Amino acid sequence: MSNLNKPIDFLWFIPTSGDGAYLGASDLNRAPDNRYLREIAVAVDRLGYSGVLLPTGVSCEESFVTAASLAPFTDKLRFLVAIRPGTASPAYYARLATTLDRISNGRLLLNIVVGGNPAELAGDGIFLPHDERYSHAEEFFDVFEELLTKGEASLDGKYIQAKGAKLGFPSIQAPRPPLYFGGSSDAGIDFATGRADKYLTWGEPPAQVAEKIEKVKKAAAAKGRDVSFGIRLHFIVRETDDEAWEAAERLISRLSDDTIAKAQEHLTSQSDSVGQQRMAALHGGRRDKLEVSPNLWAGIGLVRSGAGTALVGSPKTIAARLREYQDLGIETVIGSGYPHLEEAYRVAELLFPELGIAQTEQRSTFQTEVAGKRLFGGGGHQTLKVAATS
Repeated sequence: MSNLNKPIDFLWFIPTSGDGAYLGASDLNRAPDNRYLREIAVAVDRLGYSGVLLPTGVSCEESFVTAASLAPFTDKLRFLVAIRPGTASPAYYARLATTLDRISNGRLLLNIVVGGNPAELAGDGIFLPHDERYSHAEEFFDVFEELLTKGEASLDGKYIQAKGAKLGFPSIQAPRPPLYFGGSSDAGIDFATGRADKYLTWGEPPAQVAEKIEKVKKAAAAKGRDVSFGIRLHFIVRETDDEAWEAAERLISRLSDDTIAKAQEHLTSQSDSVGQQRMAALHGGRRDKLEVSPNLWAGIGLVRSGAGTALVGSPKTIAARLREYQDLGIETVIGSGYPHLEEAYRVAELLFPELGIAQTEQRSTFQTEVAGKRLFGGGGHQTLKVAATS
């Protein structure tokens, strides 16, 4: 069923591992300083984004702590915070989640992350093979959800043992904050359709997304459940298509072929993620075949793990591409762009009007106008002269 009559739910990304103007370059980089992350959060809250995604991983600032640091500076922004089963007990995560939900006044969303780099998972004490991690996650969330809905839980499972676990304070959202999940493997889809409220896909070509959505819908229906759908994409939007493609090329202009080769070897050899394999297959490590679908550009995936594709073009072009995804059933977009502060403004100011998304930023009504043109002149001490026209 088409969702074209409903404005898309648009979230942004908090770059807790760092930010910059060029991929694979050491200059013009920005550390994930909390004051900078706060600038992004405050801006996107004002600009009309509905929420922000905070990732997890050894290279990222801790997601719950970072979200708690940003929540007091925002009003409406929801925080999609990564929760990785196995890095802590379900009872401890339940306390983290309910506390953050109360601190943010009911603005917490939870992003379940089960997969990843086996070497990094081993560092966190997780030694299970790919599919078995989902069996472990089932037991983890049995306890987690029972704690949030009933306040206490017990389980003598294969992976999780909890005896008389209790939760002292409930979440504001009842019965619990919404659960988001992204995973492309059969085991991941089976887990998602029994547990998640929203299924997320990375930005694959529409035909592949359509196939995945139908697979998830069928699996969910077999369990008597219904899930909604979202997509994770980068954005390079400019006033014209040509300007946008120039910006895309500039983003990877300082990437050497050697850097790309090393990054691809690392991404493909160090991860057992099916989603990561699908991302890598889109471009094959080649920088000469990066437009993998109309206006869908895989250049970011040459060196970045996870979401590696961007929609590139003018506001009208990108809006048309997004409507194709909406028509497949996508209701939520989680966007990002480099650098994330400036690109948040570009997306909101250029793309949101095309998508029918209302912006909450206050517009000044006191700009000087001369000959029908707005001027941003400064302190008002200058004399404005306009040549007479016949």
